[in-house]
Amino acid sequence: MANVLTLDDVNVDGKTVLLRVDINSPLDPATKSFLDDTRIKAILPTIQRLVKAKVIILAHQSRPGKNDFTSTLGHARELGRLLGRPVKWTDDIHGDKAMAAIESMENGQLLMLNNVRMDEDEQSIKDDPAASAETQLVQKLASVADLYVNDAFACAHRSTPSIVGFSTLIPCVAGELMGNEIRKLDMALETPVRPCLAVLGGVKVDDSIQVADNMLRGGIADELWPTGGVANLLLDLAGIDIGDINRNFLKNELGDHWKTTVAQARTLMSDYGSKIHLPVDVAANIEGNRVDLKVKDLPIEAPLFDLGIESILYLSAAIKRAGTIVLNGPAGVFEITDFAFGTVEMLNACAESSGYAVMGGGHTATLVSKRGIAHKMGHVSTGGGACLDYIAGRPLPGVVSLEESALAFSMDITTTVDSV
Repeated sequence: MANVLTLDDVNVDGKTVLLRVDINSPLDPATKSFLDDTRIKAILPTIQRLVKAKVIILAHQSRPGKNDFTSTLGHARELGRLLGRPVKWTDDIHGDKAMAAIESMENGQLLMLNNVRMDEDEQSIKDDPAASAETQLVQKLASVADLYVNDAFACAHRSTPSIVGFSTLIPCVAGELMGNEIRKLDMALETPVRPCLAVLGGVKVDDSIQVADNMLRGGIADELWPTGGVANLLLDLAGIDIGDINRNFLKNELGDHWKTTVAQARTLMSDYGSKIHLPVDVAANIEGNRVDLKVKDLPIEAPLFDLGIESILYLSAAIKRAGTIVLNGPAGVFEITDFAFGTVEMLNACAESSGYAVMGGGHTATLVSKRGIAHKMGHVSTGGGACLDYIAGRPLPGVVSLEESALAFSMDITTTVDSV
């Protein structure tokens, strides 16, 4: 349980507040218009808590070198549209123009700074909170602010100046989104209703194996149901020859992590084999056609693109009888209609289950949102890598920074530290 200060612990009225958010959004390549504003909507509850403050918003969009690396002007306009009130914008981050814009602010106003990843230090300084605190970005913004609010859960696994640099300079608290993410994930990890299922897939196999390891060894998960690339790897390690084409794909995806991931997966299967439910059939892509076949009929020199129908039925039934489901990653190559069946049925089962279903961020959250079933889930995380790291038991620098600030400043602004 994270011991951090929240907005309940501070009086923000009349204060100047630095608000770090993650509203990094998919943009149309041609027009740069928003294809999905989910992340912008997710920060609205925090902004509503700050209506009597001067709010300086720090945000990013993509990273240098990518096609969707842009200014945050469009984000300011979209946020203003959703709020129904103006959001000022400056094409500066901490220079004279930004400082002047902050100086002219009045209570209740919102100012969005330009893309924080246009700052060189934000890009170059990583995993060094002390160096982050010494950057111009942090020093100058901290000098004009009373409080820092971190609502960027999706960036909480990053150790960059805008995420970890303020903890020793000004009081830092969790926003509504950050606090909600921690609470909802902790419900699944600390007090899961039994049985608790870990349903892990996708191509980030190394992350999924670490999540599985943490959940099984920690007594969190009662069962592991691997899908996607995770299932293919575990089948291969169980003595089912998945074929060179699939094995080489996994090796290429894992790169330098191949050996360590295989070693961890082998140990996991040795220690918890009875709790791991491997697929009994798979779907291969043979010249563009879906062909379902039993795993005993492998190998086949064709890519395995989905769970087989029988395995999907078994998984769906298990999800529907579960008390808690932690799901991350698609079951197959869902972008191709013929191979979306496993992913669609898996998500439908979560929506129909009476259990508490937690959906990891990234592709999983996007799929749930596009299918219009987010409201039927217990929690849909806004963080991809951050959610995976948290479930895997890895400390999130953004949360650690908030905890350190709570220790440093709690006596100055409150007599109690609120555990989110």
